[in-house]
Amino acid sequence: MVQSYMLPVQTAATVFPLLAVLLFLPSAVVLYRRHGVLSRWRALSLCAFGYYLLTAVCLTLIPLPRLTPDFCRRFAAKADPEWTPGHTFTDIWREAGSDITVKTLVLQNPAVAGALFNLLLLLPLGLFLRYHFRRNLATTVALGFGLSLLFEATQGTALWGAYPCPYRLFDVDDLLTNTAGAALGWFLAGPLLRRLPSIASLDAKALARRPVPLGRRLTALTVDMIGVGAVTLVGLAVGLHQRGLTPAVVLGTPLLVCVCWFGLAPWATGTTPGKRLLRLELVDGAGQRPALWQLLLRSLPHGVLLTPMLAFGALVGVDVLVGRSLVGSLREVRADGVLALLVRVLLTDPSVVLLILAPAALMLLADEPNIRETIAFPLNGNAQDLLMGAPSEVDDARLRELHLSLRKPPPANK
Repeated sequence: MVQSYMLPVQTAATVFPLLAVLLFLPSAVVLYRRHGVLSRWRALSLCAFGYYLLTAVCLTLIPLPRLTPDFCRRFAAKADPEWTPGHTFTDIWREAGSDITVKTLVLQNPAVAGALFNLLLLLPLGLFLRYHFRRNLATTVALGFGLSLLFEATQGTALWGAYPCPYRLFDVDDLLTNTAGAALGWFLAGPLLRRLPSIASLDAKALARRPVPLGRRLTALTVDMIGVGAVTLVGLAVGLHQRGLTPAVVLGTPLLVCVCWFGLAPWATGTTPGKRLLRLELVDGAGQRPALWQLLLRSLPHGVLLTPMLAFGALVGVDVLVGRSLVGSLREVRADGVLALLVRVLLTDPSVVLLILAPAALMLLADEPNIRETIAFPLNGNAQDLLMGAPSEVDDARLRELHLSLRKPPPANK
């Protein structure tokens, strides 16, 4: 019986990482909008809740039976729902037979094991609803009953018509036991509330340390980049349809979109679309809306950083949409000169461009005002590295070590 439970648990453990990656950005947006911060404890609790729900669904549906010609005959006993409340006690007595002992009635009774499983299935739901979501008992019971009803209806309708006949029984006792398990979990969460710190208090401490966390800004930047990429893709598709892809279109479209998105849009509305979604605004040192020239200057690093990546990604996207190969798009770039050379370098080896633009990316992510803060060996205006003291004169000992000598130029005749 334990083996039948291991497959659903293993399935949930395999699927959950993929779902977590897909749902991370929307979840982060919702949590930052609602709480202003995404603390580690809240994220851990939410991930645990998501993994539990996925495991509960897998335990309800998996293993999926093989569809054979005699499928309905194999599961004929599951066809009619069980509407009699309390029949579980009859099943326990029948499984025990004439041997009335603790071993047969409880320890080795499959009916008891099934009832215990149904009780424990939604017990974590009650824990999470009280601790993480701060729901009362009535709401917990209602949600537990609704989730259990969804599970039983899925079983009773043969996976909503995916199979010709039900392969699991719709049981009213399971419905009642699941709901009781959710209520029991709510009561057990009481001691946890007294011992564990509340998530709201942890959020308040995190906001006190940093009112606008770095993760919130990164989430807004990610949303902005997705929006800029989508608009750039549409612009290049329109350009391809109208006049074909030229270097000016390939490089100018993402740059123009970046200037409008990160410069003109904040000037008109006070924030970028991504920051508006995260309830953030752009202000200068005095707390006022920045001037247009400041916003345009601020948008230049975004444009310089994103233009090569967006041009390459959008070209690939256009190729997919219009059914052309990447070589075909490269041939569409009909021009000579610096722009054409840059586009060809971008398409053939984009990693070179990304490597060159890495300091600009780090500057944006770290929210540094100067790109020198993110360059490995920054130079001042005189091309000097003050940290390393370079360039500097080489002493005689080092020259002898390298078997080198310096010949000084003869003095100029006066």
